[in-house]
Amino acid sequence: MRLLIATPLYPPDPGGPATYAKILEQELPGRGIQVALLKFSDVRRYPKIVRHIAYFILLVRAGKDSDAILALDPVSTGFPAMLAARLLKKPFFVKVVGDYAWEQGTQRFGIRVSLDEFVRTKHVPFSVEIFRMIQTYVAQSARTVIVPSEYLRGIVSRWGIDTECVTVIYNAMQEEEEGVLPPSVEGLTRPRIVSVGRLVPWKGMPGLIDAMTTVQEEFPDAVLLIAGDGPDLDALERFSHARLKKGGLLLGPLPHPDTLALIRDADIFVLNSTYEGLSHLLIEALALGKPVIATNVGGNPELIEDGKNGLLVPVGDRTALAEAIVHVLKNQSHRDLLANTAKESAKRFSTAAMADATAATLTRYV
Repeated sequence: MRLLIATPLYPPDPGGPATYAKILEQELPGRGIQVALLKFSDVRRYPKIVRHIAYFILLVRAGKDSDAILALDPVSTGFPAMLAARLLKKPFFVKVVGDYAWEQGTQRFGIRVSLDEFVRTKHVPFSVEIFRMIQTYVAQSARTVIVPSEYLRGIVSRWGIDTECVTVIYNAMQEEEEGVLPPSVEGLTRPRIVSVGRLVPWKGMPGLIDAMTTVQEEFPDAVLLIAGDGPDLDALERFSHARLKKGGLLLGPLPHPDTLALIRDADIFVLNSTYEGLSHLLIEALALGKPVIATNVGGNPELIEDGKNGLLVPVGDRTALAEAIVHVLKNQSHRDLLANTAKESAKRFSTAAMADATAATLTRYV
């Protein structure tokens, strides 16, 4: 079987889709599936619309020698990949790791409700409705929609997709070369609280910064380290300087190996999101044996068993978040338990398991 993968990101780009694309490229050939990759980054230099037309043309050319096409997002790569597959009469698959319409609406069009409320809302701004229509049309055109969590299966079903047409395949962590800590981190005091993610509203970074003001009342040497890039970077830097007189550092984007080195060095890893499909970063933090604190939202409870391999806190509750961080820092025995159980629980998210499930899904429908 010859598979063409249309991916929005590929290493050294950060993010789950980049990691996922690389794993499939490496693992599927050993399971009888030859892989060709077409990266959207190859056309990103062109103006909007033009880049999608160019990408569609490249997909048609590459797709002629393929038996199936898999897109790793439902809009930027998914829409042109779906059109190419339809033109070439090839089986089409799409992976959905979030609601693109909601994400764009939150960043650009004033959407303020949670994803769970958004998928039940009928009337949204026209631009957001266009994104809704595209992602739904692409999902409806796929032989099956691959999602990384049961939570996202439920979200996609709210688009009008039959749950029988949605396949859950959990993401995996891939071992990489040893990274290095940024020079600005070396020599900082401890404990070190680390968070990583795209700097967008739903990642909850302001709430984490606020929680750290309480943590530093009991642990004056505590340091908050945030790695990532995004539209909120400048605003978060100003907010951090205003709220944390010491011990707050935004590191900007890091290469993936260095991100893993930062997590490995952490005393606690925190994910304060108001939404997560299934966090690749949580899987990585668990695999690295870090005490993890995350919000009880989206796919997080599918990864974290509260009190056993991590702690779950209510969404938006900055007091509960601060209390959870202080609790872990004060209780060495519980911290050790969380770390040991985290590493064991991450074993089910292996690259072999993900590749096996993906290969079985693709061959079942082709």
